[in-house]
Parts: sequence; structure tokens; C-alpha cells
Amino acid sequence: MHKLKSSRNLGFFVVFGFILFLVGNRVDELRVYQGATIAVYVVAISSIILLTGYSGQVSLGHGALLAIGAYSAAVARDNFHAPVVLTFVIAVLAAAIGGALLGVAAARLSGPYLAGTTLALAIGLPSLANQFPIFGGEQGIFFDVGVPPASLGEDFTQYKWFFWIGALAALVSTWLVANILRSRYGRNWRAGRSNETAASLSGINVAGSKILAFTISAGIAGLAGALLSMTIGVVSPSAFPLALSFSLLTGAVLSGVSTLSGVMIGAVTLVAIPEIADVVATRLGVSETLTTNLPGLMVSSLLILTVLFVPNGPIEQHRTRHARKAAKEKN
Repeated sequence: MHKLKSSRNLGFFVVFGFILFLVGNRVDELRVYQGATIAVYVVAISSIILLTGYSGQVSLGHGALLAIGAYSAAVARDNFHAPVVLTFVIAVLAAAIGGALLGVAAARLSGPYLAGTTLALAIGLPSLANQFPIFGGEQGIFFDVGVPPASLGEDFTQYKWFFWIGALAALVSTWLVANILRSRYGRNWRAGRSNETAASLSGINVAGSKILAFTISAGIAGLAGALLSMTIGVVSPSAFPLALSFSLLTGAVLSGVSTLSGVMIGAVTLVAIPEIADVVATRLGVSETLTTNLPGLMVSSLLILTVLFVPNGPIEQHRTRHARKAAKEKN
């Protein structure tokens, strides 16, 4: 049964990837770039869903893990001229190692203590880059994935190249996460999240399970960080502010923190908010200060509204209503 589901999911991802390929060749440059950004958010949000929704560990500083992946990829590319594919692998491994170290501490912490630790990491880690010349200080370092292959044609732009790389990474990583969550590891995480004592009595190594969840989640976040640095072309402390961590958490809540199938909802919303804020600010003619802070205000308001009215995300809410309706009709 599990193999059948995996095959169906693989088929779905292949078809969806083909649709993205067709769409990417027919929309303008701005939409293609936004598509690449959506892919970044899909990868990043899926890592939070794995960590928080399934293993029950709350991270308020996931942006720091993205920064580890981004800096690792950029240093490997800029200083050692590593191939592009290898830089993404390095980003995943470096962030996974950082996540494993953090996971050891996380296994001993819970609730607000863990959230506070990851928050402190998000605040301190980007500024730490200023202390080492190899990281480029405030100016940062460039991350250039190179021009598209000539075989793709002269009309194949750099933004389309970003979109292709980002979409492929998002499809592959999401498919892998979906299969991991349905595996024994996913069941162990859910058991530990529900009741650690009962999970331990049933033979689950809860501490080891938490460390593994943090490691995998961090590796995926590192990939998202490398993809983000690809789209903006540079890695610097300003690219990974604390607001990024809060935005990703908001995207996870909007997606439904306990369901992976809604990840596109959160990603698209995060990309759409700055545009909506810009339109609102232009029509209302508000001050420059309010225009700058309006996207953050909208993200915060959306997070509050989601927690109040659809705490499990719209897809999970729909499933719950459908299940209740089916139960009533059965009775």
C-alpha cells in the first residue's frame, strides 16, 4: 500500500513538474522570478512542517538554518569554484550538521525554552558573519549559479534558469519529505509529539527521534537558503533578518502546520503580500515609513487571523468538515 501511494505521488509530482515547465515558458519575467521565490518558500515551509507539525518542536529562528545553507553554498562557489549542483549538496550537509548540533540541545528542551534558543540563534548567527572575512562582512558574498546552458536557446533567460532550478529542487525535496513523513520515522515523530512517555514505553527513542527531525529539517532549510541566495545573487546578514523566520512560520501556519499538502498556499501568500501591500500603499498614498512596514504588518495580522479562525490550515479544516459531514450522513 505504501509503495502504491509513493508511486502515485511520484506520478503527481512528475505531472505537476511538467505543468510548471509549460507555465514557466509562457509567462513574463516578473512572474517567473516570483515562481522561483515561491519554490524557495515551498522548500523552507516544508522543513518547518516536518519539524513543528510532525515532531512537535517549535522553531522561531529557522532563518538561521537558511543562512547556514546559503553561506556554505556561496563560500563553496565563490572561493573554491565548486559546481552548482555540489554547492546545493554542501548547503544541505552544512545545515544538517548545524541542525544536528542544535537538535542535541533541542532534545533536552521543549516549549518556550526551545523556541527561545532558536530565536537567539536567528538573532546572533547572521551578525556573526561580520567577524570572519571569508563571509564578506555586511557586503556579503556573491552566489552566481552561472548562465543557462546554451542548448536551452537564446530566449531562455536567467530568471527562467532560476525558476527551473528552484522548481526542480522544490518538487524533489517535497516528494522526499512526503515519503519520510509517511514512513516509520514520521510515525515515530507523531507518536512522540502526542505523548513522549507513551512513545518511550512503546520502544521509540524519543530523544534520538527529535535529533533526527531537527537534522533533516535543517538540511531542507539549508537547501532553501541556497535557493534564496541564488535568486537574490548575494549572501549577506541583511538577507536573513529575524522577519524572515517569522514570515516562514506564518507561511507554515497558513499552509497548515500539520499537513504538507497545503504548502503552496503559504508560499504563494508570502510572495503575494508585498505586491498587495504596494498596491494598498499606492492607492492610499501613505507615508514611506508605513509603506516599508506594511508587508510585515499584513503578515502579522494574517498569522493572528489564521490562528483564530483556521488554526490547522484551510486544507486540514476542509478535511475535518468533510469527515464530520460524512460521519453525520453515515449515522
